[in-house]
Amino acid sequence: MSDVVARIAAGVADLPRDQWDACAGADNPFVSWDFLSALERSGSVGEGTGWQPLPLLIDGTDGRIAAAAPIYAKSHSQGEYVFDHGWADAWHRTGRRYYPKIQIAAPFSPVPGPRLLLRDKGLAPALIAGIETLVERNSLSSAHATFVAPDQIAHFEAAGWLIREDSQFHWSNRGYGCFDDFLADLSSAKRKNICKERARAVEGLEIVHLTGHDLTEAHWDIFWDFYQDTGARKWGTPYLTRSFFSLLGETMADRVLLMLALRQGRAIAGALNLIGADTLYGRYWGCNEEVPNLHFELCYYQAIDVAIARGLARVEAGAQGGHKLARGYAPEPTFSAHFIPDPGFRRAVADFLTAERAGVQQDRQWLAERTPFRKSD
Repeated sequence: MSDVVARIAAGVADLPRDQWDACAGADNPFVSWDFLSALERSGSVGEGTGWQPLPLLIDGTDGRIAAAAPIYAKSHSQGEYVFDHGWADAWHRTGRRYYPKIQIAAPFSPVPGPRLLLRDKGLAPALIAGIETLVERNSLSSAHATFVAPDQIAHFEAAGWLIREDSQFHWSNRGYGCFDDFLADLSSAKRKNICKERARAVEGLEIVHLTGHDLTEAHWDIFWDFYQDTGARKWGTPYLTRSFFSLLGETMADRVLLMLALRQGRAIAGALNLIGADTLYGRYWGCNEEVPNLHFELCYYQAIDVAIARGLARVEAGAQGGHKLARGYAPEPTFSAHFIPDPGFRRAVADFLTAERAGVQQDRQWLAERTPFRKSD
């Protein structure tokens, strides 16, 4: 590992697409060159955003990228969905600067996936060592790999990083042939409730699914209005720029699924999804007319319909949302990894994570016992 040299690039968009994707793989769209470069090219990350791209790379003997990590220098903790504001406050009370910090992530995307992009699997330790060197040589407070794919957590544990655990609600396809097959797995009361919700949500509406060449700039104008409204209410300022959605349509249209609810031909609500190799990822939703249960229909039930039709293994509908439980989405663990070189601060965070993990696991067990599925005899 001592012979390995890591380098930092100015951004993913400056790198060869084929080389980056050979490391990222084709399964998860959020670490693809198309997605990450669209964030950069649209100005959603970069100067003035608090997300400065600094992808870390290791070249192979063939001169091509053999390992990469999507790294960002962060001047705040917004858009991460793994909250460390308390850690930042504690660090600042010691008179030191918590920011900038290093974030290894798919920006604005609480989606589990690879954070070590490896064409050469043996380079995982060297890539992590490169991140640690970046932190230490620049006297930074910390590095944080968020929403790490479960099969990569062992790499960070082996390097001594602190592991944080949380939960999300995911829907799993148990070999269903249609939505009615899924309903048959539920208790009678929950089954009836979902049928009522769906009927009420779509009354007087038409639901359309758009992907590939069917997506137009007019559709992105419509969805941009929805996204701005939701973003302003949730975060104050929407993270993504309008041009990001155009770039998404230009470069990833076949991996985009936009669902719109139309009333007499006019869109009143929409939900944006990305399609992975075995997962449908629900990302953004918005509306300009309040319709009871329409959010559940577009974001959860329609997503289940699509996953069944496409033979996908799961639907991941984003962060938080205990209301997903009654709609067939069960709690699943998510993980992040944290490198904190200061020994005293590391001990304090480690103690916090131990206590937090116990509560998270207890909550997840409690929720798992309350899913709407029929209990076996």
